[in-house]
Amino acid sequence: MITDNSRVTLPGYPLPYGATLDAKGTQFSIFSSNALSVTLVLYDGTETDSQFEEYWLDPLHNKTGDIWHIWIEGVKEGQLYGYRIDGPYFPEKGHRFNRNKLLLDPYARAITGNSVWNIDDARGYDYTHDTDIFSTKDSGPVVPKCIVINHDFDWFDRPLNRPMHEMIIYETHVKGFTFHPSSGSDCGGTYKALTQKIPYLKELGVTAVELLPVHEFDMNENFRVNPETGEKLKNYWGYSTISFFAPCSHYSSSTNNGSQIYEFKEMIRDFHNAGIEIILDVVFNHTAEGDHRGPTLSFRGIDNTVYYILEENKALYKNFSGCGNTFNCNHPLVRDFILDCLRYWVIEMHVDGFRFDLASILGRAQDGTILSNPPLIERIESDPILRNTKIIAEAWDAAGAYQVGKFPGRWAEWNGRFRDDIRRFWRGDDKSVGAFATRISGSSDLYSHNNRSPLHSINFITSHDGFTLNDLVSYTHKHNRNNGENNNDGDNHNLSYNYGIEGNEVTPFIESIRIKQIKNFIFTLLISQGVPMITAGDEFRRTQKGNNNAYCQDNEISWIDWNLIDNNRAIFEFVKSMITFRKNHPVLRKRHFASIENPQDGNSEFSWHGTRPFSPDWSDNCKIIGCMLNGEAAVSENKKRDSDIYFVCNASLFNYRIELPVSPSGRQWRLVTDTADKEHTFFPDGNISVLTDNMYRVKKQSAILFIAD
Repeated sequence: MITDNSRVTLPGYPLPYGATLDAKGTQFSIFSSNALSVTLVLYDGTETDSQFEEYWLDPLHNKTGDIWHIWIEGVKEGQLYGYRIDGPYFPEKGHRFNRNKLLLDPYARAITGNSVWNIDDARGYDYTHDTDIFSTKDSGPVVPKCIVINHDFDWFDRPLNRPMHEMIIYETHVKGFTFHPSSGSDCGGTYKALTQKIPYLKELGVTAVELLPVHEFDMNENFRVNPETGEKLKNYWGYSTISFFAPCSHYSSSTNNGSQIYEFKEMIRDFHNAGIEIILDVVFNHTAEGDHRGPTLSFRGIDNTVYYILEENKALYKNFSGCGNTFNCNHPLVRDFILDCLRYWVIEMHVDGFRFDLASILGRAQDGTILSNPPLIERIESDPILRNTKIIAEAWDAAGAYQVGKFPGRWAEWNGRFRDDIRRFWRGDDKSVGAFATRISGSSDLYSHNNRSPLHSINFITSHDGFTLNDLVSYTHKHNRNNGENNNDGDNHNLSYNYGIEGNEVTPFIESIRIKQIKNFIFTLLISQGVPMITAGDEFRRTQKGNNNAYCQDNEISWIDWNLIDNNRAIFEFVKSMITFRKNHPVLRKRHFASIENPQDGNSEFSWHGTRPFSPDWSDNCKIIGCMLNGEAAVSENKKRDSDIYFVCNASLFNYRIELPVSPSGRQWRLVTDTADKEHTFFPDGNISVLTDNMYRVKKQSAILFIAD
């Protein structure tokens, strides 16, 4: 340790939080209301971090209210730092201060994750056994350090602000998207490699990429092993944030400290120049510090009673997240922290929106109860800086709060009801046709109140969490044994079916059914009102071999195999064609709920049909439904008439000869696609077969699509 500090210091200012660089030095600021002593530690960045300087913050000169601060001369970009904070260690009162633990600054813009983050042996953490026993282990030599960052960057981009009705979201994982050797990237698994896939994403037709968590996390925190191979498992998905302002350094193609900042910005800039938005999956419901047995890395050692919701026995944590702790989102200080973080990612990093993991926790009070008007949720919606960003809620949590359809204002939501009802229908369940019709028409039961619209519904069939689309039609049961939890993890309620044989090795007959069902799901997703979300690799049948909870599989189970495009070219082309069709027809992307006042006169915005026009069958055992969309309905929003559209979805095991209604425009119907047609995946514009007698045979487990223009 360097004890002779020759640098000039000044008291500094309480705001802004974090480390703020100027021409002559750096200002440091951190909050703690219950600390008795705060020491800033500067490291020289050597491998052992043996050389460092300590600056004790005098409460009389370096503290304003509950904020501790100091300015230090000569501290430059790249400087490594952390904090040691002392105070009461009374777990039963919620206090877990421990000067032996080096703590990360919650506002750190980058940390040294790619070089020193490793708690494999829990050195200095007491990771698996530090319960209520005060630990004297010094974590300083082994924990990651914060990095002072210079934010200068030549952006040359503008926010795209793409309206919601134009959105087609593509969910993917930064590493998994390009790490497989088949990706063709020379820097697979990085922000740079993701940028290299922009031409592919443009060809597919998506308008936004939603990234699984990119905030810094520890990929080595998982202590389980694969029972088949003995290989140590990882925290692959990253839903275990410890540094919310810092982009994950593991995803940088450079090992230089701080390089992740610039590579992330370059990625955003290139995506914007290509017309594609970036949405971040953010995890403000819990942190990587876990329960009372977890490591003290940051928040716990700074002010445990402020940052977490505690049990009545304050030595324990309420666990609404299923991950050991619950972030105290509606404490005023924590609310400000979350808003500061979101603003930073918009202002400094230029992201376009956020998907909030387990967002119901954002609406829990400091005692854990659900609030009727949650301050944080309202502030995120109304914040002037976030006004044009997309805000999307996963509207449930791990403690039973299911709030789909209940988030206020401009909040959009992952529509879990859409996923489940579409799966039930195409699986052939009884009593499913009514719910299916409600979902494809925009989920009015969930979103027709308080001036909401179909665009508040993020429609999806699959996501990172659960089966891939290929596995949804290939496995009736989950196969998660390699996750090291005796197949007890992951959802048991998958609404999946294997059509005769479990797994990917099947007969040609079963394979033909699966291909048809995959097309049916894609078809339904892209003709439905609302905002569609596709999971990466579903467009060419990516498989996880029946694993429906691959959070720990940093291997070929999770990495996208790009060879599958050639193996499943017809599916890939079908998805592309359906996306193009959706983009070309505004009547599929309505900004309000359709009117059906006079459904049988053919002039309403949409109407329901059965095997005969205007005669839908809503009985429990019916599994076929037709829908007609009037192209005139697009005029009020797009100033010109769209084509009339008619489609039929037949999930039954019977073929039906149906009669099509007369189109509202009076023009003849032309077939666009039939998912049972093995020869023609999609009829391109200009070469669409013509229906001559207004009758068509809809085969079992298939969908058909017509237009009249």
